[in-house]
Amino acid sequence: MKILKGIVYKKSSDKTLIIIIKKLIKHKIYNKYIKRKYKIKVHDNENLCKINDYIEVKRCRPISKTKFWILNRILKN
Repeated sequence: MKILKGIVYKKSSDKTLIIIIKKLIKHKIYNKYIKRKYKIKVHDNENLCKINDYIEVKRCRPISKTKFWILNRILKN
């Protein structure tokens, strides 16, 4: 299972969160690190999360057209 950590950016609808995942990627030619941000949709079955919570998500079967992640646990409130 793939597990990622991110910050809740937005509560878009019932049982759906949008989180931001920040990564540092090394450039192939210049050997410098570049900041990248990714937004993914997460399924929160019990509506436990709030905005700015730090959460852990894991990959699952497709729940809808764009949701492939479910809430694993809340790390910080």
